[in-house]
Order: sequence, then structure tokens, then C-alpha cells
Amino acid sequence: MKYGIHLPQYGRVASAQAIADAARHAEGLGFSDVWVSDHIGVPDGAPYPPAFLFDPLVSLSWAAAATRTIGLGTSVLVVPYRHPMVLAKQLASLDRLSDGRLIVGAAAGWLADEFAALGVPFDERGRRTDEGIAAIRACWENRIVDFESETVRIRKMRVEPRPERRIPIWIGGASPAAQRRAVRLGDGWHLIGADTEALASLIGQMRELRPDPEFTVSIRVTWDGLKGDRATYEREVEVLDAIGVQHIVAAPSQSDWPSWSASVEGLAEVFGLI
Repeated sequence: MKYGIHLPQYGRVASAQAIADAARHAEGLGFSDVWVSDHIGVPDGAPYPPAFLFDPLVSLSWAAAATRTIGLGTSVLVVPYRHPMVLAKQLASLDRLSDGRLIVGAAAGWLADEFAALGVPFDERGRRTDEGIAAIRACWENRIVDFESETVRIRKMRVEPRPERRIPIWIGGASPAAQRRAVRLGDGWHLIGADTEALASLIGQMRELRPDPEFTVSIRVTWDGLKGDRATYEREVEVLDAIGVQHIVAAPSQSDWPSWSASVEGLAEVFGLI
């Protein structure tokens, strides 16, 4: 089992100093990776997600500059929000500048008002995600990109730099469409919370289709080292391990840096890192 921690990228705790300090702290504690979320705009008055959210790729770049070895992940990047050629450039640049530390969690998105504000058809999000991921891979794998689909057209373009390795893409979402996408296009499957019993069945189905151990099953949980019961978390880790989860991302909910730091240390103890 590997463990990641969500960075203080959103809400009152979020700041340049907090993101850098949290990334260094996680690296020092032995976490495998640090993670960020993706929203561009949030409807006024919506209780979720938080409206104050630093850009995910800028945040990861900031965290990368503050660290040396810890992995960098998106949980999750909403592919239809950006042109695939732009994403290919941004992600390859981040991976190259961080010496190959990026994991791309990618999904179709769910916030209809955000799609409307961006001028992206909500009912096309699945197709745009599939075609977007294929176009990103084409940009990464070909010196001259010649790609055409229903929603993407890239003709004889060079999109540099290209990554020096295969950047892993973990598909987010538990819907049947997301599961199919993970089987066809993913190097892993990244879920955000799920009932354990239902999750066991879903992972079993996924493993029948993608038995290769390099295909990573990951889950993000809203665990907090200062709020939850440590023994309960430890039992949950055992259960998740038993049903085939290979990677856990914990997202603390503290609103100030001292509490956030203490929460992460508590989680590091739960995970057996310290």
C-alpha cells in the first residue's frame, strides 16, 4: 500500500507558504505523493466545492519546486475544461521540470454550471474526456501530431516538450462509463470515496478486465488525523488493502496550518510511516 496526502490548496488554510510547507512536510514523513483538486469556477452560494481553490497545475508546480522526490498528482483533473493540446503541454512540462514525478488523475467532471460557464457542452463530457485523453497521448508519443476525432482536431503540429517517460493516467470515477474508460485508457483507477462493500465488488470486476499489477487502484478519503478515530482508520486501511486498494489519498479538513500539519502527522502514524 502507498499513501498520499492532499495539499492545502483550498479554503482558509490555502496559501503559497502552506502548499510548499505541506509538500516538504509530506516528503519528510515518507508519503509517496501529494495531490490537488480541480475547479475553475464555482456557482455563488454552492456549499461544495470550495470557491477558493488555487489552480491545480500551478499548485503542483509550486509543490514540485519545494521538494525533490515526492510524487505529484491530480485528484482529479477535469479533462473537458481545457483543450487537449494545452493540457499535453502543461502536463509534459510539469513532468519534465519535476524529473518525472507526475500522476494524472483524470475524469469527465460533474458540475454542470461550471461547464456552462466555460462554454463546454455538459452532455458531451464523456466523449470529450475519452477523445481528450487519446489526443494528449498522441501529443506525448508523436513528434508530429496528426489527430482527429469528433471534438478534437490537431493537424501536423509539434507539441513540445514531450515527456521522457509514459506519464501514468489514473481514471477517476465509479460510474459504469468511468469504469469502461479506466479499462480502455487508464494506467490506474482513482475513486473518491465509496462504500467498502460496493467498492469490493467494483474492484473485483475491474481486476477481471485489468489484472496487470501495474494498473493501480487508488481511493481518496476524507480522513483527518485530528478528527477521526485512529483505530477506525487503521481498520479501514486493513479492509481496503484486503479488497485490492493499492493507494490511499487522505484529505484533511483543517483550516489553519498548525492544525493541518498535526493532522498529517496523525495520518502518517495511522499509515505506519512514523
